[in-house]
Amino acid sequence: MKEPSTTSSKSVIVSGGSGFIGRVLCRKLVARGYRVAVLTRGAMPGPSGAPDWSLPVYVPWDASSADGWGHMADGAFALINLAGESIADRRWTPRRKQMILDSRVQAGRAMLEAVAGARVKPRVFIQGSAVGYYGDTGDDPVDESSAPGTGFLTRICLDWEASTRAVEDMGVRRVVIRTGLVMGRGGGVLQKMLAPFRLFVGGPLGDGEQGFPWIHMDDEIAAIMFLLENDGASGPYNLTAPEAVSNLDFCRRLGQAMSRPCGLAAPAAALRIAFGEMADELLLTGCRAFPKRLVELGFEFKHPRLLEALKDLMA
Repeated sequence: MKEPSTTSSKSVIVSGGSGFIGRVLCRKLVARGYRVAVLTRGAMPGPSGAPDWSLPVYVPWDASSADGWGHMADGAFALINLAGESIADRRWTPRRKQMILDSRVQAGRAMLEAVAGARVKPRVFIQGSAVGYYGDTGDDPVDESSAPGTGFLTRICLDWEASTRAVEDMGVRRVVIRTGLVMGRGGGVLQKMLAPFRLFVGGPLGDGEQGFPWIHMDDEIAAIMFLLENDGASGPYNLTAPEAVSNLDFCRRLGQAMSRPCGLAAPAAALRIAFGEMADELLLTGCRAFPKRLVELGFEFKHPRLLEALKDLMA
């Protein structure tokens, strides 16, 4: 494949562009007229020959350096860093936890290296993160001014965010997106919950009182685009819906949307046996993160209410 040029002021380089959120985001970027280059370690499904930019172009990288692609950051409009190993696809072992952490930090440092080497710096840098930053907050609401929590998920978010902070010293506007649980078709947490509800055995995890900070995929993508294109946006933003719910609330409304009962809870003890440390950090605890700064900036949610959002996804 001929190496693509991304010298246009409308060019965007995306790491993690083949993931659940990244795929949808890249399609939106292309539809908006951006020239999108997706950094990938796998097979490259993009067009061969000289690209016409009607689709994202896939560019190989090692996920730990700017070798072979870093020059593309020179004069680019934006870099978006969403890269990182999945936190929920298998049990956490010490080795797995290190892979999760290293994948995020190394990808961030690679993109930082590309920005440092650019003669003409990108105008904006979007840095991925998650509401795991706040840890387990019980019933207490949190917003972007709240302190970080404790535990492995918090450490991931702190190190991930810190990996690219230095672009701010280079004069690049940086936005940190602390994303909640994204509800979308064909993947994510919703896909994992559909099967038991279809079999009439769906229910909450543990006592179900833990916060469940959700957001519809439409609003996730719209919020990223909003922050990308708004010159007044910088710093951290919670990407969560304004309606805060518990895990039990979510299960009840999912059952309602699917015309299924919200059944018996999955016992906390059984979840700990099955998932180990991941059960306590990811399944049995949560937070009620509010999108305060996003709302203050003027973003309007398409799906602010959970039941309506679920019905839309079930349609």
